[in-house]
Amino acid sequence: MRVLLLDLDSTRPDHLGCYGYHRNTSPNIDRIAAEGVRFDNYYTSDAPCFPSRTALMTGRFGIHNGVVGHGGTAADVRHEGKTRDFRDKLASDSFPALFRRAGMKTALISPFGERHSAWTFYAGFNEMYNTGKGGMESAEEVSPVALDWLERHADEDNWMLYLNFWDPHTPYRAPESLGNPFEHDPLPAWITEEVLEEHRKKVGPHGANEINMYNNDISPDYPRHPGEIQSMDDLRRMIDGYDCGIRHMDEHIGAIFELLEHKGVMDDLVVIITADHGENMGELGIYGEHGTADQGTCRIPMIIRGPGIVKGHTDRGLHYHLDLLPTMAEYMNMAPAPSWDGRSYAESLRSGGCSGREYLVVSQCAHVCQRSVRFGDWLYIRTYHDGFHLFDKEMLFHITEDAHEQHNLASQRPDLCREAVYLLNEWHDQMMSTMPFDVDPLWTVMKEGGPYHAKGHLPKYIERLKNTGRGEAVPELMRRHPQEFV
Repeated sequence: MRVLLLDLDSTRPDHLGCYGYHRNTSPNIDRIAAEGVRFDNYYTSDAPCFPSRTALMTGRFGIHNGVVGHGGTAADVRHEGKTRDFRDKLASDSFPALFRRAGMKTALISPFGERHSAWTFYAGFNEMYNTGKGGMESAEEVSPVALDWLERHADEDNWMLYLNFWDPHTPYRAPESLGNPFEHDPLPAWITEEVLEEHRKKVGPHGANEINMYNNDISPDYPRHPGEIQSMDDLRRMIDGYDCGIRHMDEHIGAIFELLEHKGVMDDLVVIITADHGENMGELGIYGEHGTADQGTCRIPMIIRGPGIVKGHTDRGLHYHLDLLPTMAEYMNMAPAPSWDGRSYAESLRSGGCSGREYLVVSQCAHVCQRSVRFGDWLYIRTYHDGFHLFDKEMLFHITEDAHEQHNLASQRPDLCREAVYLLNEWHDQMMSTMPFDVDPLWTVMKEGGPYHAKGHLPKYIERLKNTGRGEAVPELMRRHPQEFV
């Protein structure tokens, strides 16, 4: 058995052709989707990067494994403590360890372990290749490493290669030689001039006025990446830059597929295409960031094709990315690890049957502190720390009619908010009762001063707001976040 997993950082599904995007961003990915199963309602349990990949590698929610943020206590995988054996559980229960148990060579091509000091990310891999730029590398720097590995190993039996591309992540860096294949394509229809004008009135990092988190600085090294969005032309530069990153990445993925076809192994290869998180491109007024527990950030692509997997099927059930571990275990006729929180959807792969969940709870504690409930046609977002965006404590969106989260219906549908809070509490009770720890790491983040990417930035940001004519937001920001001035 051979498995290729493509982890495409910051790739949102609705900017891929196979998910209905009107631009031709992903012809090579689309071909794989047509040959397998595409999952339409697939979410990371914990966002952004480090929490998401830790949940995937451990098979456990962030509330269980301890990683929910990018700094402080909640950016370390929890120690097992006195129950730790000669080896810890990651030696046997991590995602790559599953393939090791099946007798497969496991290899990783990614700088991620170094980028976040996420050394547990390496657990279970035989070989690790750090592409060396901490996530700033482009596809033309990543794919040669992958092509070299595949040239040497592709025709061997029993391997799993985990390959990490970064091009859709900010700053948008597709090489000048790509040009702009989308310069004559329309922008997403929902972002009108009126919508953009409303977004320009909002405050908070990575808003239309501060693409570069808390300022509008730009770099000549990244001409595709604007510092702010003042006009529809700026908006085009932003979205074209993102889409060009996907297209550039897809072309390099195509070269990898071409080599595998030349080697004669493509037909019986399992290909998994997914991401750590998506990217808000206007959702909640945020551009070019994955900093909320919402649809833009937490919905991710998942495409799986291979022997015994139905072709051309679309699964619309609700799934977490950590459900991949028990799914692959069942696909390989192996027992799941007792520590995993996931639920197998192998039946969807084999027959196209429905195996989705009733609801999902997704979390974000690196830029804001939020937990959200995805249920039915709805997305409920509960905010504990707003990351200086002045979000309402409760937000409710009819996600099938308002996928881009422009109309908060919480005040109109308190009945649905109560239902969502009940589901959130049910989930929380289950999580707390199934772990040996007595602390929810979301509250660790809160007690340590707030999300990593917000902590300490408010005083300087307030000065910018005053200097850019948005001082009316300052009193409320100071009221909500007095700890920032202690």
